[in-house]
Amino acid sequence: MYDIIVVGAGHAGCEAVLAGARSGSSCLLISSDLTAIARMSCNPAIGGVAKGQMTREIDALGGEMAKAIDATGIQFRMLNRSKGPAMHSPRAQADRTLYSLYMRKVIEQENNIDLLQDTVTAIECPSGQFSAVVLISGQIICGRAAILTCGTFLNGLIHIGMNHYAGGRTIAEPPVFGLTKNLESFGFLSGRLKTGTPPRIDSRSIDYSLLEEQHGDVEPVSFSFDTAPDAKRNQISCYVTKTTKETHEVLRQGFDRSPLFSGKVQGIGPRYCPSIEDKISRFPEKQSHHIFLEPEGFNTNEMYVNGFSTSLPEEIQLAGLRSIPGLSNVKMIRPGYAIEYDYFFPHQIKQTLETKLIANLYFAGQINGTSGYEEAAAQGLMAGINASLKLQSRKPLLLKRSDAYIGVLIDDLITKDTKEPYRMFTSSAEHRLMLRHDNADIRLMQFGYNVGLISSKRMESCRDKINQIAEIKQLLGNSRMLPEEINPLLLNLDYHAVNSSQSALSLIKRPGIHLKQLIESSELLKSAILPITDDQLIFEQVDIDVKYEGYLKRDLIMAEKILRLDSHEIPSNFNYDALSGLSNEGREKLKRHKPETIGQASRILGVSPSDISVLMIHLGR
Repeated sequence: MYDIIVVGAGHAGCEAVLAGARSGSSCLLISSDLTAIARMSCNPAIGGVAKGQMTREIDALGGEMAKAIDATGIQFRMLNRSKGPAMHSPRAQADRTLYSLYMRKVIEQENNIDLLQDTVTAIECPSGQFSAVVLISGQIICGRAAILTCGTFLNGLIHIGMNHYAGGRTIAEPPVFGLTKNLESFGFLSGRLKTGTPPRIDSRSIDYSLLEEQHGDVEPVSFSFDTAPDAKRNQISCYVTKTTKETHEVLRQGFDRSPLFSGKVQGIGPRYCPSIEDKISRFPEKQSHHIFLEPEGFNTNEMYVNGFSTSLPEEIQLAGLRSIPGLSNVKMIRPGYAIEYDYFFPHQIKQTLETKLIANLYFAGQINGTSGYEEAAAQGLMAGINASLKLQSRKPLLLKRSDAYIGVLIDDLITKDTKEPYRMFTSSAEHRLMLRHDNADIRLMQFGYNVGLISSKRMESCRDKINQIAEIKQLLGNSRMLPEEINPLLLNLDYHAVNSSQSALSLIKRPGIHLKQLIESSELLKSAILPITDDQLIFEQVDIDVKYEGYLKRDLIMAEKILRLDSHEIPSNFNYDALSGLSNEGREKLKRHKPETIGQASRILGVSPSDISVLMIHLGR
């Protein structure tokens, strides 16, 4: 008998089993292939817009993904540096093989985790509570809770041209049959989604003289708050090219054999990451699309062709690749393909990721309709934490939309209708200025500490950072700088010179002026601040707090208003049919989603403000 059984060893499964084990639960991780733990089946990269923020949040809560990419990354870049701090997003290419090996080693070192290579085809849940998993052999393993992280394996079907193959993630991996039907027998509603991947090519067959080289950052930013910056880190370049008019003509020749256009593919794919044939079809006026060539590791010739996701016939894929500058003699190692798979509508899970139909059964990752390693890992972490907390009879960890991108992710899943693969964007978060990558530790590490995933040493380091920022801001508010100290800086930035001393805090509020510059301009300021810290990342955080103080205060007021609605709970057995005054659509959506709070109800598409008013009056609010 295990406390927690985790089904699937992808990014969600890894974080789920580690969180459960580190919280003190005995855990079993079941995977059809233990050599594929944390496999990067698509792009070998972590982070990106909003995803980088989420990876740092996973680290702040005690997850492993950030440490894994820091240990195995081959190129690090901070995206959107030219934009505001809310848009700054770390991203790193990974060594695909090393990443998987790292995560397996970490899992094997946890005493509370057992591994089993097998396939789960059913669950047992007498009296509406999870009790056991059933393996393909018929063997039954009992547990107090289970977390299903099935990825794209449920009835997976791979498409290349007019050919299709049963596959769980790649052609070489078998799908899982039986589990969808088993879950449907308990009343769960399932749907069908699609995702895809581009071909992989041999780097030795590329003409680099025709490509634009893309270097990593000179001073790469680490993902984990525990990883020290390393400017001497070994990094590999990526390369940029473009499709041509000829490329589009070549690919159009295969449209009649495209599973997307012929109706072979029934699942709905992601709007934000269309296939190359979809882009050509939808934007015929565009003469070219960017293609990014990204190495898959330090010791491999395999390269990922980012921007060329496709399920066209193999010969069309190769001909299309060879029409792209720099790829005229390219060798294709494996073709791109589309994969269809089953998922379960996420309105069927609670904020804890526990299912509403079966107690102690949790869903995490692509089974909930999401797309992306980071989204999956975040769900796995939260499911592992909450499963363990429930077994210990402790309060669950519920992150609000103003707490973290992870809170936005879960709230969106349970309140919005997921009809296509869900991906996190900065635009999804109304409090994104508060939810920056640089302050994820300040926002979340106390939560991780409270549930037992953050050590006392890490928590103390975070508290020191908070105190240092506060001390510097107070010192700046009490410090004034003389005209001779600041005028050279002001004139260099096209500001007018000043005739009197200025508050250091007010100077930082000016665009283009930063704490680091003031320290360099004033010996008095330097002697006061450097004994506190010389950490440039802390200086940057002080800059952001001071420059955006007004916006941050406004965001906080808005978050508090939303919090008041989220504090009003709705009974799980609430009878919406007995409530007069609701619109027909509102009643239907409320019965379908069964929101846990009035705040959740207010965010369901189709539930009007008047529906919320009726609901609040009835509940005596």
